Amino acid sequence: MEAILRIEEKTWRIRLADNETAREFLSRLPFQAEFDVMEHERYCYFEEPFPRNPHRPERIEIGDVMLFMDNCLVVFYGSFDTPYSYTRIGWIENPDGLKQALLKDGRISFLREGR
Repeated sequence: MEAILRIEEKTWRIRLADNETAREFLSRLPFQAEFDVMEHERYCYFEEPFPRNPHRPERIEIGDVMLFMDNCLVVFYGSFDTPYSYTRIGWIENPDGLKQALLKDGRISFLREGR
């Protein structure tokens, strides 16, 4: 399963995990949202919760796409150790240029592969 992340005209392919959360994420595509910024991530909240199966990954890598709690979509643009638990949605296969794009203001789009 795959999806596309788009910021302005730049796109990245997201390889989706084989789990219920990723399938639910895919079913909600396409969508576009303003994401808030934190030190290593951009995130947005959904009104409707996702199914989840959280675990503590110990280390987050640039390009990870995760669900925090049951309604917070997070795209990471930094790598770091974490004490928090997430449910994996997927990961960006080639995150070149991702950090620079995510640090800009603007809307982030998620699309189904092939659309």
